[in-house]
Amino acid sequence: MNEDLKVNLSWLPQDHLEASSPENISTAVSSLIPVVDPEPELIVNPWDIVLCTSGTLISCENAIVVLIIFQNPNLRAPMFLLIGSLALADLLAGIGLIINFIFAYLLQSEATKLVTIGLIVASFSASVCSLLAITVDRYLSLYYALTYNSERTVTFTYIMLILLWGASICIGLLPIMGWNCLKDESTCSVIRPLTKNNAAILSVSFLLMFALMLQLYIQICKIVMRHAHQIALQHHFLATSHYVTTRKGVSTLAIILGTFAACWMPFTLYSLIADYTYPSIYTYATLLPATYNSIINPVIYAFRNQEIQKAFWLICCGCIPSSLSQRARSPSDV
Repeated sequence: MNEDLKVNLSWLPQDHLEASSPENISTAVSSLIPVVDPEPELIVNPWDIVLCTSGTLISCENAIVVLIIFQNPNLRAPMFLLIGSLALADLLAGIGLIINFIFAYLLQSEATKLVTIGLIVASFSASVCSLLAITVDRYLSLYYALTYNSERTVTFTYIMLILLWGASICIGLLPIMGWNCLKDESTCSVIRPLTKNNAAILSVSFLLMFALMLQLYIQICKIVMRHAHQIALQHHFLATSHYVTTRKGVSTLAIILGTFAACWMPFTLYSLIADYTYPSIYTYATLLPATYNSIINPVIYAFRNQEIQKAFWLICCGCIPSSLSQRARSPSDV
């Protein structure tokens, strides 16, 4: 009977409630107060949206470059093969970022995590290796200018492509083959499920490749300056003309190398010193500029090239602008 009284107290008039015990009054009042649900948390991480958007832009931009080189038989020289390799790697990286976003919110499983991170690591590794291969090719084209177009150069280019893609695929397969931190979270790096050792090896490898690229670009600058000086002497140019040409070539190389370092260096150094215990916002803040490198690469290496520009105009409108067809290459176009 007491239990029934307590249950029905909330429905009694006010004068009945005043005659009841304080405990019953408290129960009755609390039952009349509406329950307010807590505010729902954000379903989608804004950083993931930004990365997915970056991946979409990367995919669209580099798909155009891959299509141009694939459809044009004239673009089969070693330089264009390497630019195509860079565009293909960046295209796969962009697709990897999109797939990572889809799997993270629609199909969450350990297998999808391993496949996605493997694709992203392999793609970005192939992109960085392709940049190094392009640097080597540019150095060879200047240092061995007379024999650059020989059959030996084409064979060497194919060997570089096989090695860089083979190494990148092997690196991407490491998480799938068991080198991951799914079973031991204490070994995780800033990007799960990569281990700290795996991330450290990738970071050190990047620093070594950057040092090699820096050395090669220094040598390229010296060759460009020497060539520009020889051309100036042969055509009796003024010293100011020689200075402008040389400065333009050096500035171009500085932009190429500076952009590459600015995009990748923050994430590389952060991966060396941080682990999974660090706030994820730092990972996003350093990883996002690295993806921007794949957005900038087509602008620097593909769309600035006259032959690719001509092929692009032919595909779009079936004609080549007169300003583009009359433009001549200079020693600064390296």
